[in-house]
Amino acid sequence: MRETNRLRMRRAEELSCVSSRCVIVELPFSLVPLFTSSSFPRSSPSPISSLHFPRVDLVHKASNQMVGGGVIQQILRRKLHSQSVATPVLSWFSSKKAHVDADSSGVRAFALLGAGVTGLLSFSTVASADEAEHGLACPDYPWPHDGILSSYDHASIRRGHQVYQQVCASCHSMSLISYRDLVGVAYTEEEAKAMAAEVEVVDGPNDEGEMFTRPGKLSDRLPQPYANESAARFANGGAYPPDLSLITKARHNGQNYVFALLTGYRDPPAGISIREGLHYNPYFPGGAIAMPKMLNDEAVEYEDGVPATEAQMGKDVVSFLSWAAEPEMEERKLMGFKWIFLLSLALLQAAYYRRLKWSVLKSRKLVLDVVN
Repeated sequence: MRETNRLRMRRAEELSCVSSRCVIVELPFSLVPLFTSSSFPRSSPSPISSLHFPRVDLVHKASNQMVGGGVIQQILRRKLHSQSVATPVLSWFSSKKAHVDADSSGVRAFALLGAGVTGLLSFSTVASADEAEHGLACPDYPWPHDGILSSYDHASIRRGHQVYQQVCASCHSMSLISYRDLVGVAYTEEEAKAMAAEVEVVDGPNDEGEMFTRPGKLSDRLPQPYANESAARFANGGAYPPDLSLITKARHNGQNYVFALLTGYRDPPAGISIREGLHYNPYFPGGAIAMPKMLNDEAVEYEDGVPATEAQMGKDVVSFLSWAAEPEMEERKLMGFKWIFLLSLALLQAAYYRRLKWSVLKSRKLVLDVVN
């Protein structure tokens, strides 16, 4: 009995040892006979073959002790061999992918560069087409009367009226300006009366029902160069000279546009042909204008001795036209300054009154006597 118990304990220890070391790999059933027949000598009985197990997994685990090592070595050797064979292939594919990525990144860079150049060229083409249709954008000039509290240069207005009389009045009218509007702005009342008297104005009818001519008065408008629009177009080859009374407000960026137009005559660039009777000016819509260049150096002799350069005459006539479009500008700015001053005083008074009336209500304390 003792011998049997000792044998059973020994077999249990061997089984626990085998099972603890053989958990990783399970062998197929075909390897069990190899294990059972060749693992132990024939003289001694196999410690495992004499046991009865409810499952076969323990036999698979036990067989790993004898032959599992060789099988595992073969499996590992095969895996390492396959990896060693696959490594050059994988490295070739990875290098190929890197080259493809580099090539694709280069192609992408060239594509982006081409798209940028195309966009720039298309933008310049659109800008050139827009300039050809609407004219070149005018520069911003520092006009002295554009400030918040600045006023017109009245000496420049007088010189500008002189330029208009001697250069522009032969084609352009100013139907909204009277001689009396010039009094106190550019001329005295006597000078304006003398200027108006030099013009013969058609008036009437008289007592006999006939029209007559008389010397001009302060209430008369500046004279018209043509009797009607048809006469103006006939005299200018089909082009109609616009009225200059509101020209600086009738054009976009009016002051800068008029100055740039008067001083912007150029020779047409290569590839642009201007038909006969027109003149190239990049600031005019379309680039071809019927009006020739009218402002030339020393074309007018100023009364105050200022050099009559092209730029000076352009600046003076634009000042005169700006005043003609907004003669109330100085009065409007002065009135606005007065209103701002009065409203500031009213605001201070309102703030003081609010403080006086509401400070008592905002700072008072209420004591509540709670009666239990």
